[in-house]
Amino acid sequence: MTLRFCILVFVVLLLAFLRLCVGPQADSDGNIVLGLALPTAQTLQFRALSIAGAGAVGLLLALSGLALQALLRNPLASPFTLGVSSGASFGVACVLALAATTGLSTRAFGGEFTGALVGAALALGLVWILAKRASGRDAVALALAGVVLGGVMSSGAMLLEQIVPRGLRGDLLAWMAGRIPELPEFSTLLALWSIAIVGMLLVWRMAHVLDLLMLDDDEASAAGVRLVRTRVALFLIGGVLAAAAVSFAGPIGFVGLVAPHAARLFISHRHALLVPATALCGVIVLLGADLFRQALDLGTGRLPVGIITALVGGPFFLWMLSRSRRGGSEWNL
Repeated sequence: MTLRFCILVFVVLLLAFLRLCVGPQADSDGNIVLGLALPTAQTLQFRALSIAGAGAVGLLLALSGLALQALLRNPLASPFTLGVSSGASFGVACVLALAATTGLSTRAFGGEFTGALVGAALALGLVWILAKRASGRDAVALALAGVVLGGVMSSGAMLLEQIVPRGLRGDLLAWMAGRIPELPEFSTLLALWSIAIVGMLLVWRMAHVLDLLMLDDDEASAAGVRLVRTRVALFLIGGVLAAAAVSFAGPIGFVGLVAPHAARLFISHRHALLVPATALCGVIVLLGADLFRQALDLGTGRLPVGIITALVGGPFFLWMLSRSRRGGSEWNL
């Protein structure tokens, strides 16, 4: 097991190193081409900040997905598939639209993070109601409801996008596609990593309880699990982590779905091991997507990282959905 964790750490470091080295380079004729070389002093800081941002978002989304899967006992749960990311983006769009129409600063309405948190809580609350009606067992119905809810929230965000000034509209559209800021502020990165680390420690401390939570409610209660308290904690943790990621990078899809299942396959189903493994897998997924985005030159600019994760995570989600419809095991892939 130690060897497998070392492999995950090695992959994280390798991707981070490659992300530092891949980028525009000047050839012998002075033309700017994509190349692989050690970064200069000028580009080192920029790329390092981008790597730190991608790592934080990957960790946040992965742990949010793990918390939501445990909360709903649903292998298809993730911030994106349940509409939580779309709800958070809708909340951010509301804040930006209010600021644009009133001429006030976004801070007057709580800022982007507050908007994302309220939107995520709204979406997660609706999903929670649906989950209670389905007794948390109908994975397919709940996932489809989340997809529909996410579509509605995304449409609402696109509607509000028409209100903001034209100069901001292009940035908002690019943000809604999911992108890692190239020059994030250090204070923002520090806040993101603080939220991510605190969230990981909280979920890791609940590891034994999360193992018991996979049992039926009666069995979990008999084993000493305080169901209401635990579910409220997971509700808050999943919502806050997703909101922090979306407010920074937009609604990047499927990281919270792929990373926990990859960790289960490679490490263990025991949450004491699963939590750190999921965090590492989340960083790997997003760093890998960001590296691929940098290496893919279409001649029209770099693709948003959200498109890359959707191209990989979409088929994975459909495969899991088909397994659930066939009555396959939801947790043992």
